[in-house]
Amino acid sequence: MDSTTPGYADRKDDVLKRLRRIEGQARGLQRMVESDTYCIDVLTQVSATTKALQAVALSLLEEHMSHCVADAAASGDDDAAREKIAEASAAIARLVKS
Repeated sequence: MDSTTPGYADRKDDVLKRLRRIEGQARGLQRMVESDTYCIDVLTQVSATTKALQAVALSLLEEHMSHCVADAAASGDDDAAREKIAEASAAIARLVKS
């Protein structure tokens, strides 16, 4: 896998399927609010949608680490490896803050 190919390339269809499912969940949330659904029920679905997004994010992060970071480290280019590790660290920080 070259540096322009995303780590998730082999699982792109799965990632897209999961994102489409989350899109459906978000549309369902809109319908719930339009229908004046009880607050707690809406919040429960928001939590489920958030967890689904987090699962996609963690999967993408794992792919980045096992492909992009590992490939950069194996290349022997220390600067490239440090850059990929810094990207992963920044992504982890964003995920933890969200």
